[in-house]
Amino acid sequence: MKTLNKNQVVVAMSGGVDSSVAALLLKEQGMEVIGISLKTHEGEGEEESRSQTCCAARDIRDARRICQRLDIPFYPLNVKEEFQEGVIDYFASEYGEGRTPNPCVQCNDRLKFSYLLEKTKQLGAYYLATGHYVQKSRDRDGRYHLLMARDEEKDQSYFLFGLAQNQLEHLLFPVGRYLKEEVRELARGAGLETAEKPESQEICFVTSGHYVDFLERQNPALQG
Repeated sequence: MKTLNKNQVVVAMSGGVDSSVAALLLKEQGMEVIGISLKTHEGEGEEESRSQTCCAARDIRDARRICQRLDIPFYPLNVKEEFQEGVIDYFASEYGEGRTPNPCVQCNDRLKFSYLLEKTKQLGAYYLATGHYVQKSRDRDGRYHLLMARDEEKDQSYFLFGLAQNQLEHLLFPVGRYLKEEVRELARGAGLETAEKPESQEICFVTSGHYVDFLERQNPALQG
């Protein structure tokens, strides 16, 4: 089994300010940082679509520019098939069954903290870091715990409830101890282009129109 390097970390780069600053902080700590972005879907009219989504082509370009500025390697990974099956199909199916799914939680479970953690280990890195607003602690018995972020208004611990102990061991959340405005200040101070970028607040794969229209295209049984 390959020995993992505890000084090496893969950062999941979304193209936003939070993951940009996560990479910045880890590099400043002297860690060997590798940036990876996931191409999850093809948006409809992506360039002209709503701006508050993530994982669009422009976000990957932003992530690449940040990695170039920080002088760290960058790798985009195409996971469209995995995302379609694990997130979009699930989203449409759950609505068809009369339930209200949370695609962000599913994406975290199926891709960000499963697929991407596996890729991290294949690269020989011990840690995977993200820009989530959450903190992690370890008790005397060696068990890991998720804690709310310092910025309670941005806390994302709820979205990560599915993480297991063997995953938490390898995860870092560098921005969890900062307020959002402090993160933006760090980005400004480092001259990062994402410092003023708006937050992602919409369903990432519904890049135009209403999500009901998207659901009807994915699952014709929902029409009418």
